Amino acid sequence: MKAFSKLRNHITASMTTAVLLAAGSIHIAQAALPTPIAPSTAPAAGNWLELIKGYIKDGGLVLGLAIAVIAFLWISYITISKFNEARMGKAEWGEVGLTGVVAAGVMVFISYLLTEASTTI
Repeated sequence: MKAFSKLRNHITASMTTAVLLAAGSIHIAQAALPTPIAPSTAPAAGNWLELIKGYIKDGGLVLGLAIAVIAFLWISYITISKFNEARMGKAEWGEVGLTGVVAAGVMVFISYLLTEASTTI
């Protein structure tokens, strides 16, 4: 029981020290914030609706890029899986080639759509 009491006192002292150090460092962390970056469409000063539309457009582009990255990873996983199946004899090598050609076509199409979305919107 003495060991438990010593451990509890040590933990309490450590937590108290951590809280005091955190409280002392709050003053240091209060610095000036940087100015926000305007969206890629850069509306005129004071035009809030265009500013919001610009941020929504930029957010949509980032979301589209994230979905494209997920699609690229998924296609890569499917192609590697098909290659492993062919190595183990569960699939033919022609299926691997066909999967690779289709995957390349899908990736080129996704890249084209991303380029069009970023330049025409």
